[in-house]
Amino acid sequence: MEDLLLLVHRMPYPPNKGDKIRSWHLLKHLAQRYRVHLATFVDDPDDWQHVPVLQETCASSHFLPLAPRAARLRSLGAVLRNRALSYDYYRHAGMQRWVDDTMRRHGIGRIVVFSSPMAQYAEAWPQARRVIDFVDVDSDKWRQYAERKPWPASAVFSYEASRLLRYERQVAASFDAALFVSAPEAELFRRLAPESAARIGSFSNGVDTAFFAPGSYANPYAPGEKALVFCGAMDYWPNIDAVQWFADEVLPALRERDPAARFVIVGARPSAEVQALAARPGVTVTGTVPDVRAYVAHAALSVAPLRIARGIQNKVLEAMAMAKAVLVTPQALEGIDAEVGRELLLADDAARWIAAAAAALAGPASGLDALGAAARARVVADYSWDARLAPLDRMIETPAARQAGAAPALWTPA
Repeated sequence: MEDLLLLVHRMPYPPNKGDKIRSWHLLKHLAQRYRVHLATFVDDPDDWQHVPVLQETCASSHFLPLAPRAARLRSLGAVLRNRALSYDYYRHAGMQRWVDDTMRRHGIGRIVVFSSPMAQYAEAWPQARRVIDFVDVDSDKWRQYAERKPWPASAVFSYEASRLLRYERQVAASFDAALFVSAPEAELFRRLAPESAARIGSFSNGVDTAFFAPGSYANPYAPGEKALVFCGAMDYWPNIDAVQWFADEVLPALRERDPAARFVIVGARPSAEVQALAARPGVTVTGTVPDVRAYVAHAALSVAPLRIARGIQNKVLEAMAMAKAVLVTPQALEGIDAEVGRELLLADDAARWIAAAAAALAGPASGLDALGAAARARVVADYSWDARLAPLDRMIETPAARQAGAAPALWTPA
């Protein structure tokens, strides 16, 4: 086995949120083919207990604690240098020393970077073949934040959007390949960074269809309750925005039609805004739960009312894999190949959301069962992790050709 360096901004285990699900499966895939040397930050104290899992998976590993509050303060120094706040948020001299020492000691010729701020640690190694998984166009996420937040937050987000895009373009131009979570994300970045268009590709997220599957789960809901469940990290602003919008614009009218309807928000670290929703009629906020599958399995409907979304939503694919009917916004559907009306439900404004949810709750159970069965069939056929990650090998194994000016051939799975 050859040696490979993997740089990840957040410890890729346990796979309990979107980016960690993707990075964990990426690591597992690479570890079957390379001696992986992992460098990552730990931003959640609860994750330290899982370090042995990664140590067993990797040839060597380096974990550095990252305190979010201190990192935010440190990132303010980026303004003086006219660079992205995210860059300084993850900047650490000790991390760079470990990377440089590991590269020299093992003669590593291949580097895979997960998330743009970690690219800084590969800048000193242009002779290696360097592939970055941006996952999402993060700069465009900050642009959307700037449009929705009041001043002064909007000014900060606008600054970050412009500086991060500049850095993303620099990385894409200097690396051998730049990848994204979906074809639409890749196409967006091609428009933003046309000079690197030939090096830009995508590979979609997959689903562990053996784990996320219909089964016998204890029912967490009260008898007669018709739960509409939303699952996600509840300290993440797009998720906060989604549940607030649903609670404000959809749930009251829906409960007028069907008082048994209850909005159940499942996910770790609920923000103060999310916790406040629990005081409203028909809303439950669970916080961390032992097994999210029980909440999905016994829900009447899984909902993804996201108004700001980047890339593919794992929460949608996982609910589909559990044969659950899912109602989504167009933003939450981006990058997912599914037939609307047969494999999932789609609504694009509050009135249509109310109508679609009410119809789903009032209709025969067999209709939702058929929709869920078709959804699982779609995920099993098209979204296994092995199928999604298989083409990555050819991209990593292609010899570095940057000095010759050649652009590697990229693929975009259907």
